[in-house]
Amino acid sequence: MKITPKISKILEHYDHETPAVRKNLAQILMHGKLAGTGKLVILPVDQGFEHGPARSFAANPPAYDPLYHWNLAINAKLSAFAAPLGLLESGAHKLNAEIPTILKINSSNTIGKAQDQSLNASPKDALRLGANAIGLTIYPGADNSLEMYEETKDNIAEARALGLPAVVWSYPRGGPLSKEGETALDSVAYGTHIAALLGAHIIKVKPPTQHLENPDAKKVYESRGIPRDTLARRVAHIREAAFNGRRIVVFSGGASTGDNDLLAQVQELHKGGANGSIIGRNSFQRPQKDALDLLARIIAIYRSPENETP
Repeated sequence: MKITPKISKILEHYDHETPAVRKNLAQILMHGKLAGTGKLVILPVDQGFEHGPARSFAANPPAYDPLYHWNLAINAKLSAFAAPLGLLESGAHKLNAEIPTILKINSSNTIGKAQDQSLNASPKDALRLGANAIGLTIYPGADNSLEMYEETKDNIAEARALGLPAVVWSYPRGGPLSKEGETALDSVAYGTHIAALLGAHIIKVKPPTQHLENPDAKKVYESRGIPRDTLARRVAHIREAAFNGRRIVVFSGGASTGDNDLLAQVQELHKGGANGSIIGRNSFQRPQKDALDLLARIIAIYRSPENETP
């Protein structure tokens, strides 16, 4: 695997890591159509756990089959495929060599109301399955967020000892946060920074809105004139919160939406300097031919030159 100058520069930000961790990061960054560009498009399929099977897959019944998702990620030549234990186990023995994988070791569900994540796998499972990284979700702001941070820190340390980097889904919610506040610029920036401080190698967040939730943070944003009028400028600020761009930040695609809206959003993410997108329901809730076409268009955006000023 020959590393491009762009990836070498990114890996310099992880010089404190072991050679094994850096190698696994490099394998993700050097795979698929975006190999060597510093950009990523990842397929995550944890929605069956988070939202239930019908809500996740009834729109496209072939997606009930775990191998549908494996093949979608492989055929689209994506950067990586992320999923919980059982889904990765279903294809790892045959398809592991075809694409880098991320084992999502914790999950929530919408049967109950608890704003928490249960541990359903471990870094040792990731190693057994030949995964290139582990993934975890945290909920900054939730009543038990401090316990989630401790759990995340411990699992990142175990993964690092096994040579595996960690991807942290950081979704502010719970506690005093309003629904609008979950994607407020100050909330998303705070969640991004917490993930970086916990040792995340790749951080996944939702695209931030203009809204400012915390009154004290709002005073700073307004007095310092932090730009937030466009998504590109908000993304640039999220990158600042990720150790001034020294950590990889990718953005979720969210619930199913129209192609034009999604592609316009990706354009803004790219313009703001995002490292890429994690696109789940917007891809697998459609026939594979249509999903492949959409993913190809998203990849084409990330392959295009970035505008210099967000």
